Amino acid sequence: MQSLKNKVAIVTGSSRGIGAHLARELAKAGARVIVNYAGNKSAADQVVTEIHSGGGDAIVLQADISKVSEVKAMFDAAAIAKFGKIDILVNNAGVIVYKKIQDTTDEDFDRIFAVNVKVTFNTLREAAARIEDGGRIVNFSSSVTRLMLPTYGAYSATKGAVEQLTRVFAKEVGSRRITVNSISPGPTHTELFNEGKSEDDIKRLSSMAALGRIGEPDDIARVVLFLVSEEAAWVTGQNLGVNGGFA
Repeated sequence: MQSLKNKVAIVTGSSRGIGAHLARELAKAGARVIVNYAGNKSAADQVVTEIHSGGGDAIVLQADISKVSEVKAMFDAAAIAKFGKIDILVNNAGVIVYKKIQDTTDEDFDRIFAVNVKVTFNTLREAAARIEDGGRIVNFSSSVTRLMLPTYGAYSATKGAVEQLTRVFAKEVGSRRITVNSISPGPTHTELFNEGKSEDDIKRLSSMAALGRIGEPDDIARVVLFLVSEEAAWVTGQNLGVNGGFA
């Protein structure tokens, strides 16, 4: 059943990993999807090809969304030039730096905040004027905000900021029936997550979850699909842990 038929969705950072899976699943649900990427055009093109092969509608849009001008251009291209509107925004783009706070350089700090916080801020600010009444916004936080994990200091700080932006923005646009929520995934099987991890690492992380396993992209997608649906019209300003009881 295409519950998102005639809806238009932007998914930031959707050339691979969870973002790519989300783009494909939103298209299966009937949404027309903007696949945003920063540098990996071939991967983004592949996602769009897969969507078209499944009978869906999608386009690729390159944008460094830490830059205001490129965020505006992305919304212009999607909302005006191609699809005529925006109903759904999923802020998936993000980076991580694994360093103790004492070892985190100014350059590390500025980069992770530029991508994880400024990107969310930029897209929310643009969405305030561009997203349709009754629209849906989902921001990505992380379950590490609930833990005290060494080397995650700067990353946790950015995701805490995303959660606060979510709550405040929900109040600011609520009169237009726009819902704004964030989700906090735990460890999730993706190419990027698995890189450099041993089988013992995966087993250890699996044991930290109440359900005893690492998440899959589909676990995340199902919750996002709920939050952007009509069934979630009374859910806003919330952060949902999508982590199998990891934290």
